[in-house]
Amino acid sequence: MELALYRTSESTTQQQEACSGAVVQTNPAEDATTTATMTSCLQQQNIVLDDGYGSSNSSPHSSGLLHAQSGGGTSRLKLSRNVMASTPASNKCLDSSSNLQPTFTWPNKKDLQVQLEEDEKGYEALVVPSGGPGDVDGGAAAASDGRETWGRGADFLLSIIGFAVDLANVWRFPYLCYRNGGGAFLIPYTLMMVFGAVPLFYMELILGQYNRQGPISVWRVCPLFKGVGFCAVLVAFYVSFYYNVIICWALYFLVASATPELPWLHCNNTWNTIWCLESASGDVVTSNTSANTSVDTPSPSEGSVAAGGDAGKTPHFSPASEYFHRAVLEMQRSGGLHEMGAPKWQLVLCLLLVYSMLYLSLFKGVKSSGKVVWATATLPYVVLTILLIRGLMLPGAIGGIEYYLKPDLARLSDTQVWVDAAVQIFYSVGAGFGVHLSYASYNNFENNCLRDCLVTTAVNCFTSFFSGFVIFTYLGFMSHKQGISISNVATEGPGLVFQVYPEAVATLPGSHFWSMLFFFMLIMLGLDSAMGGMECVITGLMDEFHSFFHGRRFAREIFTLGAATVSFSIALINVTPGGIYMFHLFDTYSAGISLLCSALFEAIAVSWFYGLERFSQDVQAMLGSKPGLYWRICWKFISPAFIIGVVMFGLLYQQPLKYNDYNYPSWAEWIGWSLALSSILMIPLVAIISIIQTPGTCKERLAINITPLEEHESIRQTHIVSRFHCKHWLYV
Repeated sequence: MELALYRTSESTTQQQEACSGAVVQTNPAEDATTTATMTSCLQQQNIVLDDGYGSSNSSPHSSGLLHAQSGGGTSRLKLSRNVMASTPASNKCLDSSSNLQPTFTWPNKKDLQVQLEEDEKGYEALVVPSGGPGDVDGGAAAASDGRETWGRGADFLLSIIGFAVDLANVWRFPYLCYRNGGGAFLIPYTLMMVFGAVPLFYMELILGQYNRQGPISVWRVCPLFKGVGFCAVLVAFYVSFYYNVIICWALYFLVASATPELPWLHCNNTWNTIWCLESASGDVVTSNTSANTSVDTPSPSEGSVAAGGDAGKTPHFSPASEYFHRAVLEMQRSGGLHEMGAPKWQLVLCLLLVYSMLYLSLFKGVKSSGKVVWATATLPYVVLTILLIRGLMLPGAIGGIEYYLKPDLARLSDTQVWVDAAVQIFYSVGAGFGVHLSYASYNNFENNCLRDCLVTTAVNCFTSFFSGFVIFTYLGFMSHKQGISISNVATEGPGLVFQVYPEAVATLPGSHFWSMLFFFMLIMLGLDSAMGGMECVITGLMDEFHSFFHGRRFAREIFTLGAATVSFSIALINVTPGGIYMFHLFDTYSAGISLLCSALFEAIAVSWFYGLERFSQDVQAMLGSKPGLYWRICWKFISPAFIIGVVMFGLLYQQPLKYNDYNYPSWAEWIGWSLALSSILMIPLVAIISIIQTPGTCKERLAINITPLEEHESIRQTHIVSRFHCKHWLYV
């Protein structure tokens, strides 16, 4: 017999005590009598019977826990945590033949849920408040488990919006939309969002908010998959090595925009080559002699405008392109990864300033970062709107927008279009990084994370689509001004924001203002995403090694400084003359297949091993209702299949690594794959270590490692493992 008991409404202390005896009826020989006695008593006290898990005892917040067991003629009662002593007179429903007289006070004003299990050894009953920590009012949740919470719900919402909305929304989505059929691209993009990325995003928010743990320690719900947390933390840390460098470049351009004349406007600078072309005059303008003496070959130029005929015969590069590659990056001083050179001191200072801003935003936890995101997550929309209004006034702007949105339904038959849509929405939402999970762990228990998920997704998609209007108004202006097709202007990545756009605004009236406004927006977009990645690393490791950090003065401040210092030291390699090659290597391998694997095994662990039934009850405990069939089917089948499809396509159609005209040597690709595998292999490695370290037979070891930590003692005593039943695996 297995029963779960739920109190359907608040009751007085007297009513709660009245059924305490029914919970601990312990004579296994009187099964029918026990059931009848319990049913009668519970009906009197407005409690209903239900089967299933019900106890939600995997939550670390269970504040009252009662175990009652019997075997033969011996009975024993085990109390733990907030079960307080009282008088035995209150046990009205207790069978007088039983020698068990439990005495305790039930928590007042709590909905209670109890799980009663029977095996050959007797009964076991688990009694917990059904609401968990959510019964604590408002921000007082931090007082119950000592964990910090967001000052306001809007702090959390803006933080996850800030992480999801990043530079890729500006420099990648508009180009993908134009390249993959314009408005037609929105069809696969929306489908991939609804059935793939959003369910995984919602799962992460639930997992973090319910368990109030970081991306590593949250896997107490299924220790076998603890390596998923280490994988996510490593991916987030690797990304910080190069992502913060983009913010560093934007800061450098912001300072350069304050000079009397924009340095990427003309071809008469020391860094320019004889292949520099000023689009304003339409003539080739050679640079001065001192610059030409050190130039033997054309500068590489991603996204530069090739004018004056065939670029393969007569290469011409824009002033903005040469400024980025030769003045900022100084690529002419490096022949590749074998010749990195020394870091450029101006970029080092910019990078140091970026990490200083990150530290000041993170060292006090969510109390400090929650205030910063009010600026970093909202100002970009103000700037985008201003830039759009100005862009619509330019000649050729409408043509650019038409080119951006013109639907080409024939492109939907191309598999690559669907893969591009899947990859873009998946990385844009940010599932698998562990960042959303980390942020959600600081929520109040009853926060409506479903609302936050839907709002964040809507804002993220709107930002991507809206930024496309902004970008293509200026690309249309460039196309009109230079008399070339937009296809020769449009590009993605750093080439768009550090070459094409600066060139577009350089000839506008008030170009300094528009340039500073744009790069300020890039810094804001990048900072809150960078904050999210570092928060994942800090929260994940500090939660996992809580015993080490607990009680140490300034532990958060010191550890944050250490993590930022290590990341800064490694990021320095990207501000050397050959740093752009290392940057591209990090960008390709740090969060590619490894991030997809992290999200895949997270979905499998939660929906299959932890169990959709238990997970649904966790959602009900927080939000008051179970997730619908759509969410459950996506979690268990569609989202994992979506990730597997993307991974397989990426592996089957792997392209040789190259940056512009530079082909990476084979040893560099081995370094890249080693970087990716270093995080992926944490999943099987930690699983193997966990199984080896668990005592018992092979069956017991497996049972312990696929079961939440709070059930381990029960399994060892009763040998009942619900996850060995078909019902657990077949539930949808």
